Formats: sequence, structure tokens, C-alpha cells
Amino acid sequence: QVQLVESGGGLVQPGGSLRLSCVATGFIFTVSTMNWYRQAPGKQREFVARISGASSPYYADSVAGRFTISRDNAKNTAYLQMNFLKPEDTAVYYCNREGTTSWGQGTQVTVSS
Repeated sequence: QVQLVESGGGLVQPGGSLRLSCVATGFIFTVSTMNWYRQAPGKQREFVARISGASSPYYADSVAGRFTISRDNAKNTAYLQMNFLKPEDTAVYYCNREGTTSWGQGTQVTVSS
């Protein structure tokens, strides 16, 4: 059974940083492309970043240059390092296996002064 557990969110001031983690079980993580999405209140779920099984990353234009996606296959974990955070980054962040509709509980990121 697929399980995804996001963590690492919190309250941070504009310009600050957070690192999100996603621990995945129930599938072969090593060969799975992993995505990060986010959803702000009143908005649709938005793609943030993707990392392939070979660790090739891809980013939404809104976060490119500020966020870095990575993975540790030995720990079945995907990460999202978020730097230079902006108020518009405020959202619940979710991880997801590419091509599936399984989601964890998400982790809240709030960027506010």
C-alpha cells in the first residue's frame, strides 16, 4: 500500500528557507519519478518540482532558481529545499509518485512577515 508522509513545513519570514521531506513506502522508490505539488487556499493544486529516478530535476517557473528537489534512495525520501521564500509560496505542500493519485497529508508552509 502506497504511503507518503510529508514533513518540514512551518512558519517562515520572506527570504527564509525550509526543507521539506517526503518519506515514501509501498512502491519501488528508486525507479519512481517523484513530484512536489502545492495548494494554496482557494487555488488549484499546482506543480512545483519533479525528480526522476536518475535524479534529473525539473521545476515550475515560479520556483526555478529558488527551490531544489533531491532524493535519497537509501531512505526512500524525496526532499524540497526552499530558499528565498515569498508570501506567494504559502500553501500546503504534497509529494506524489509520478502518474498516480496518491497523496499524503501534506505539510503547511506559511511565509509571512
